[in-house]
Amino acid sequence: MSTFEGRALDDKQDKGVRGLSLSETAFRAIRHKILRGDISPGDKLKIEVLEREHGLSSSPLREALNRLVAEKLVVADNNRGFRAAAISADEMRDITEFRLVIEPAAFSLSISNGTDEWEAGTIAAFHRLGRIRERLKKEKVTLNDEWTDRHKEFHAALLSAAPSPRLLSTCSLLFDQAERYRRFSFTNRKQPRNTDAEHQRLMEAAVARKTDLAVALLREHIAITAQNVIDLIGGKR
Repeated sequence: MSTFEGRALDDKQDKGVRGLSLSETAFRAIRHKILRGDISPGDKLKIEVLEREHGLSSSPLREALNRLVAEKLVVADNNRGFRAAAISADEMRDITEFRLVIEPAAFSLSISNGTDEWEAGTIAAFHRLGRIRERLKKEKVTLNDEWTDRHKEFHAALLSAAPSPRLLSTCSLLFDQAERYRRFSFTNRKQPRNTDAEHQRLMEAAVARKTDLAVALLREHIAITAQNVIDLIGGKR
């Protein structure tokens, strides 16, 4: 918000802005729980329960839930409230098909426009991801929130030099929508997957400006995740 807009607010508008802030707080908290699996697919999201958990009234919570409906992370039942969206092979295919259209395009643009600072940022993000992976191996932990954050930071760094904020925003949203499926795969898969090597090849191809190879590797990386998830969901039917 600009300074001019801030000065123009009267008391009534100011209350509205505070309300939006509460809604944003609720939105981020519930979204985080859904993406990280604390709220399971299909779970009911009862307003009275959320009020107790977050110390908020129903109004900002409903605003937050409706925003999550727009992101397809929550479903509004007909006059029966809200529930976390279910996971399905069809949705994973849909997310993946969209990702395979826009992320390679963003990656190609990023490599073309990348500066020395972009290279350094990509290498640093890869290094941070590797460090958390080493720590998790020592602790015999497969996944935690810090790895999830650094994983997204690495993928965001690869694409970050693309000149379109709208393109990058869409890539970020789709990456988040796939997070529930990555969690599902980590929890249920039987065979380990060497994503460390996949990430290293992506980083090396990107900073070497081997665009065709880098894009092919990214497409393969996304497709393997999708197929693993689809196989697991199919196996549970």
